[in-house]
Order: sequence, then C-alpha cells, then structure tokens
Amino acid sequence: MSAREAALLTLAAMDRQKAWSNGHLKKVIREAGLDRRDAALATRLCFGVLQNRMLLDYYLQHYSTMKLGKMESKVREALRIGLYQMLFMTKIPANAAVSEAVELTKKHCRNPRAGGMVNGILRNIARHLDELPTIDRTDRLSYLSLLYSHPRWLVEEWEGRLPGGEAEKLLQWDNGEPPVTVQVNTCRATTAEVIASLEEEGVTVREHPWLPDCLILSATGDLAQRRAYVQGLLYAQDPAARLAVLAAGLTPGQKVLDACAAPGGKSFAAAMVMGDKGEIRACDLHAHKKGLIEAGASRLGLTSITAQVADGKKPRKGWDEAFDTVIADVPCSGLGVIRKKPEIRYKAPEELAGLPRIQGEILDNVARYVRPGGVLLYSTCTLREEENEAVARAFLASHPAFAPEGFTLPGPIGEVPGGQCTLWPQRMETDGFFIARFRKAGEEETAHD
Repeated sequence: MSAREAALLTLAAMDRQKAWSNGHLKKVIREAGLDRRDAALATRLCFGVLQNRMLLDYYLQHYSTMKLGKMESKVREALRIGLYQMLFMTKIPANAAVSEAVELTKKHCRNPRAGGMVNGILRNIARHLDELPTIDRTDRLSYLSLLYSHPRWLVEEWEGRLPGGEAEKLLQWDNGEPPVTVQVNTCRATTAEVIASLEEEGVTVREHPWLPDCLILSATGDLAQRRAYVQGLLYAQDPAARLAVLAAGLTPGQKVLDACAAPGGKSFAAAMVMGDKGEIRACDLHAHKKGLIEAGASRLGLTSITAQVADGKKPRKGWDEAFDTVIADVPCSGLGVIRKKPEIRYKAPEELAGLPRIQGEILDNVARYVRPGGVLLYSTCTLREEENEAVARAFLASHPAFAPEGFTLPGPIGEVPGGQCTLWPQRMETDGFFIARFRKAGEEETAHD
C-alpha cells in the first residue's frame, strides 16, 4: 500500500463510517507497514485534505460538471488528494499528482469510467493553476470560511469573541501542523535523561519554552517504539492539558477523583505532581477505556492510580465528600483541538447543542464528591462560551457552597485571579482549553451560612 492509498482509505472511512482521522490513519499505516517517510506523507495528505476540504471542493466543483456530492466517496477523495498536492505540495509535479490520483481511482473505485473523469478534472485544473477562480471578499466571514475551510457559523462565533483580526490567526493556527509534545515522567527520570535517550535514537528534541518537564519532538517516527516511551519515561500530552492539572493545585497525599479520565493523561499528570503519593481514582463511562488507563499507568509505573468504570452523571454510593480534589474534564465539542482533529470543525452546531446540559449534569453530580474546603476543577478542550463560561456561571448560581478561586500558571499565563481562563491556541501555542477552579466552603463556613 502506498502513502496515497493510506490517505484515501482513511478519508473514505471517515466519510463512510465517521471514523476519527488520527486513530484510523495510524491503524492503516501500521497494517500497511509504511516506513517513516511514507507514514509522514500519508499523514500530511490526510490532514491536509481535511484542513482544506471546503477550499478544495470550491475549486473542484468549478471544473467538474458533476456535483461532488453525487460522486462515489473514493472518487471525491482521490480528487481532493490530487488537488491538495497541486496547491500545497508544490515540490510534487502536477502531472505526477494527477497520475497518482487516476491510479488510485482505478484501483479503488467501482465505476470503470471514474478514472477518466478524475483525469479530466485534475488535468484541466493543472492547466489553470495560475488562474484559478478568485474567492469573493465582499462578505468577510464567508471569505474566511472558504479560505481556511471552517464553517461560517464557527468563523462568526470566533470573530465575535476575538479582537481585531485575531480570529483569522486562530483559523491559520488550526490549519498548521501539530507538534508532538510529551511530558517527562518525573517519577522515573529527569528531563535531561529523557532528552538524552530520545536524541540517541535520532529524535529532535526541544524543551518547551515555559512549561517545565515538557518536550517538543520532531522526527519521532513511531513514538511508541522509542526506548524512552517503552520504559515509561514519558507520555504524550499537550501543554494545555498539563496546565489544567496544575491549576488544581494538587499536593502529595491527597485523594483525587478524575471523573472523566480516559485515556488517562490528566490522571498521569496528577500523579506526577503528587510524586505518585496519594490516591487518584480515574474513572470513565466505558469499560474498554478503563483498560487504556490501566495500561498507561502500568507503563509509567504509577501506583497511585486506580481505574474504574463510573458514569459522571450518576451519584456513586460512598463518594460524597470523599475527595480533596475532583477534576471534571468533561465531554465537549473539541473545537480547541481542531489542529489535531481537523474533522471536528465540520460538526453541525445542532450536534453540539446538548453538550452544555451534559456538562452541567456532570458538574452537578461530581460536586457532591468534594470534601468541605476541597477543590473542583472544571476543564474542556473547546473554545465555545456555551460550554465554558456559561456552564461555570450556571454551576456557581446553583451551588452556593462553591466559589471561584484564583490560581497561577507558568509562563505567559501567570496569575488568574478570577479563577478561570481560556487558553487561546494562537496566543499560547497550546491546544484550546478552558480552565475553571472552584473552592468548596469549609465546614465552619458552611455551618455559619
């Protein structure tokens, strides 16, 4: 299987089965046995098409007499892959991009005439690469939507929240290539030791400019095959997720609940902060994800973590006021991690409408598990006010025992006196995250009230 085939099959599976790009692509690459170079090309093609799909379709439709929506899924994806190479990978000759797309179509598409159609459309575009149709700029929101392949409703939402031309910077960020960031398992090794191990295997390592024990990697190949990974000296995690845990203010010996834990990154970060001393209950709704958490904790050698299946919306007997800190990193729309999961941008707003209710139900339930004087940490990886500030306001309005509490984070974030902050990717160069910290009144304060 070629890199282009891997990209085609992943994109088609996403269209047909609603598969996730990252997980499915890794599976296809592994099964095909692609080397590091071909795996990188497959990833570039798959992510590039997803990041620019609306723009690619705009040009393709201009040169096609058939509506793209009427085409077989794999024909459409072959066209997109071919055009993406012509527009964004200019080191690949246009005629080679066309030929590869035609071969993909002939091999994987049912209609015997599809190859000829793909050839005709792409060769026509190749002849007009210097005079492609211009995008209408009269409606700024529609222009940005098409240029950066984000639905108009999403562009409008971010334009309304960000000053000046910053929304465009966020759209540009979303279409960039995500770096590989890892956190050092400080319970097993120092940052210097992990850097040395990675560099011995040819990995390029850069220390994060302001987050301690965080490394930015390139030329990793399959990270899971690197010695430092196998030995449990590191785990993959974006700085934003680590910052959310730091905001909780954990200390060794505490009893902590990670209410929506899978695949376990925040539980692992909590264990690092606590020196693996204390008790961390890492819960998830799905039984198979419990195994992911257990496997990760075992690889990292963390003994303070106990994985458990539990529904964050349903009360658990014996847990009332049992935890010093509860972390609620709730299910969300994921619009802060578009760079890593580019297909998320294409969700319809109707699909997201019910999320604030679910988030509120989880917060309402897990708040009962916080002991008097304890902390409830609410976080999401989205940038929508409905799922962030609005949920936090509603929670505080209905839970008078809780109040916002300020915290301090490293680097450019610094002090957060109001107890909540949004990590905007184009500013912080992290995933997009929302973090809110609430302190529950102590027993004396509650009695006085």
